Amino acid sequence: MEEFFQKGVTFIEFVNQDKDTYQEKTLELYNQIIVDEDLQKAIQAVDRPIYVLVFAEIWCPDCMINVPALQKIAEYNNHFTIRIVSREGNEAYMENYRINGKPKIPTFIFMEEDFTEIGAFIEQPQVIKTIEGKGNQVEIIVAKRKYRKGEYISETIKEILEIVKR
Repeated sequence: MEEFFQKGVTFIEFVNQDKDTYQEKTLELYNQIIVDEDLQKAIQAVDRPIYVLVFAEIWCPDCMINVPALQKIAEYNNHFTIRIVSREGNEAYMENYRINGKPKIPTFIFMEEDFTEIGAFIEQPQVIKTIEGKGNQVEIIVAKRKYRKGEYISETIKEILEIVKR
């Protein structure tokens, strides 16, 4: 897994894969992320190296929202090292992370310093999946609109912190 991780690109390289709408939207969401003081402290409390292998595509709406959240974590805590690879052509590496038989993006695989897996974040924060699971169409529409605007990014960050605390 380490060799594959090293083939990945940084957040800036990932964003620069597009020079138009996707880049603009991703950077817009990234620039509007505000991490409150308590969340900053929780991020900074992670005191060991965490390697994050990200499967993502610049055109994917969920990637435009959640990959910037992960980058923000790495900016508050340099113990996090992120490398991003395309899902395209790398589906075999995603075998253990499929949902309903499909490789979803983004998929974040969190690993210790020796590249043993800690856990994974797949596609969206759990709060969105829970709302979708209830099936109330009005609630789903409202939540999805807020999610697409980046209003659930703190939930993504909290979920990531729960994964790396394991």
